[in-house]
Amino acid sequence: MSELKLPELFGSRVFNEETMKERLSGACYQAWKRCVTDGASLELAAANEIAGAMKTWAVERGCTHYTHWFQPMTGFTAEKHDSFIAPAEGGRVILEFSGKNLVRGEADASSFPSGGLRATFEARGYTAWDPSSFAFIKEGTLCIPTILCSYGGHALDKKTPLLRSMEDVSRQAIRILRLFGDTESRRVIPCVGPEQEYFLVDKKMYNQREDLRMTGRTLFGAKPPRGQELDDHYYGAIRPRVAAFMKDLDENLWALGIYSKTKHNEAAPAQHEMAPVYTDANTACDHNQLTMEVMKKIAEKHDLVCLLDEKPFAGVNGSGKHDNWSLNTDTGKNLFKPGKTPSQNAQFLLFLAAFVKGVDEYQDFLRATVAFPGNDHRLGASEAPPAVLSIFLGDELDAIVQSIIRGTEFKEAGKRTLQIGVDAMPPIPQDNTDRNRTSPMAFTGNKFEFRMLGSSQSISGPNIALNTIMAEELQQFADQLEKSK
Repeated sequence: MSELKLPELFGSRVFNEETMKERLSGACYQAWKRCVTDGASLELAAANEIAGAMKTWAVERGCTHYTHWFQPMTGFTAEKHDSFIAPAEGGRVILEFSGKNLVRGEADASSFPSGGLRATFEARGYTAWDPSSFAFIKEGTLCIPTILCSYGGHALDKKTPLLRSMEDVSRQAIRILRLFGDTESRRVIPCVGPEQEYFLVDKKMYNQREDLRMTGRTLFGAKPPRGQELDDHYYGAIRPRVAAFMKDLDENLWALGIYSKTKHNEAAPAQHEMAPVYTDANTACDHNQLTMEVMKKIAEKHDLVCLLDEKPFAGVNGSGKHDNWSLNTDTGKNLFKPGKTPSQNAQFLLFLAAFVKGVDEYQDFLRATVAFPGNDHRLGASEAPPAVLSIFLGDELDAIVQSIIRGTEFKEAGKRTLQIGVDAMPPIPQDNTDRNRTSPMAFTGNKFEFRMLGSSQSISGPNIALNTIMAEELQQFADQLEKSK
């Protein structure tokens, strides 16, 4: 562990809300807060104060440059670095960073994928600060999360449509909550927890495989004498070299404010997983992009190579990302929490019905968000979910839905305890349903787990789809309910 204790280490490289409270005036901090929570515009004076505080904080930590950090439609991140220096009298320099530099940057956007929205000879693009994403320090540079748009205002990135979808689903969900008498909630926030799978291989061995170096996966060669037949690697004791990598990874992720929570060996030899704590979809997407980048760099330090290809080796499991998705109010309520009597929880059942209806109507859209060569090579084999969309609700919720459809009475099974057969063991409550490992979209207690994502892809696209589909269905339900009143 670094010299800092974990609570001090966490977020130490992030210009987060706590740091803003310390370094901004009360009026400026409140202006930023209104910008994030209410969508109010940020005055130039407030932007200048934030920029000045950011620069001072970053320079104190050794930064010489800043960059507008954005996510073009390549699926990767992009950055153009500018130094803080400005010329001064006598051949000297001073350090400057204004609100204008913070809020907007200009990039040559002609070389990025445009999604067919613009001609390639139209080169000018703009990066604009996303005040809801915290700035952070990476390798001596202050990174400012931004959107990327064209000269005509068209989105050229992954963040802009994600933010739009988050606003849309919040707007429609609030309409539903008002109809149920909730007058306190002001926003509904899509929350995401992406589990990240990856392979670690020895760098010397990696360099001997040209196919692995050129394509990210093996194209020829014999299968190993022992694969995952005995499943002895899954949840097995972590080897010292891998444990050292994971420790280093955790500390770097924690310093960047990333909620790295769980680490373990996965089913295939040399395969592992990192799972974070849930956070809002915007932050989760930023953090997952950073996680993939940090994983590769930390692996290099340990003479390892981190493989994020979906199917790097034949005959064993590939790597995916389980995208755990739910809706939370700003008052702390999870809208997919069934409660003690889900059959009587009309609000929960409405949100559940909206999600099921949306997946049914837009399954081709969801399938398209995870359809690319590496992932299609993985889906449908070696524990990966099939390439056809389906939803698993579990026995109890399925019985509730069936009773509503048939107009019959639902009879609760009641709480059960596991019979272990060991007197010293305390009673262990049994869940009302088993887990499902094959459905691409499974309800897991208080969220849906979209299991089709590939390990290397940006999670923005699938979450844009989930948010937008949910917004569409909630809008239809709200329109019908308002008409019936």
